[in-house]
Amino acid sequence: MEFFKIRRDIPFMKNALVFNVISFVTFAAAVFFLITRGLNLSVEFTGGTVMEVNYAQAAEVEKVRGTVAKLGYADVQVQNFGTARDVMIRLPAQKGVSSAQQSEQVITALKAADPNVSLRRTEFVGPQVGDELAADGLKALGMVVVGIMIYLAFRFEWKFAVAAIIANLHDVVIILGFFAFFQWEFSLAVLAAVLAVLGYSVNESVVIFDRIRENFRRYRKLDTVQVIDNAITSTISRTIITHGSTQIMVLSMLLFGGPTLFYFALALTIGICFGIYSSVFVAAAIAMWLGIKREDMIKAAVKKEGDPNDPNAGATV
Repeated sequence: MEFFKIRRDIPFMKNALVFNVISFVTFAAAVFFLITRGLNLSVEFTGGTVMEVNYAQAAEVEKVRGTVAKLGYADVQVQNFGTARDVMIRLPAQKGVSSAQQSEQVITALKAADPNVSLRRTEFVGPQVGDELAADGLKALGMVVVGIMIYLAFRFEWKFAVAAIIANLHDVVIILGFFAFFQWEFSLAVLAAVLAVLGYSVNESVVIFDRIRENFRRYRKLDTVQVIDNAITSTISRTIITHGSTQIMVLSMLLFGGPTLFYFALALTIGICFGIYSSVFVAAAIAMWLGIKREDMIKAAVKKEGDPNDPNAGATV
């Protein structure tokens, strides 16, 4: 399915160096903010108090969030779970204040606003749990990266694998850089969005790489730059349809999903935008600079047709 068809190839690789310099500067800025400011980690990572409260009727989450925020908790998480009457509250740890004191303070304020609220459960999430979650998150990220490299190396060529991983890590670091610069809360939901962006971004790279391989076999007279430009140009319509429809859904979550889904959708929005950019200007350009050529794509077919080391090569029946 195509909305339009471009008759003349767009010379993307002509400006590849300029765009990659911009990418490097953006990447360096993201790393700088990660080092100097760090991530604003949520309760899951830093430790804190988790409360579950129940209302006699459907709870007004925004009202609950406002009541808790008045107590001085800037990074509090309030969300429904189970039913509309059940609310989970996550409070960051405070020096000199125990978990019991925090929960007592909050439930008192909530009862003052609505006497029908009751405390179902409260527990303290220790920092050691947060350290374990952070370690598991890094392991998950590492396993995704290694898996993608292995897949692309077998499916295409090792040069494509290296190019795709550099481009995808570029997307991940920039997302983290945004969260570090603006000090947006980094939660498990945001980590899930980062992992989703890795898979989503590599999908676009695979589509372009597959078209590059097909073009190498189809257009014998085109050089590498022309082959890559044609591959990107011929997949633009598909890119607009795929990313456009996905972005509409993500923007719906961003605008109407409420505070619970806001940062998850925000991370996806940033990742999708930079994922398109990196697949075209970073991954394809790096593959070109690594020296991808027609022989890399058709060597298996050439060997099958006539391997000089094969005694049966060229034999007729």
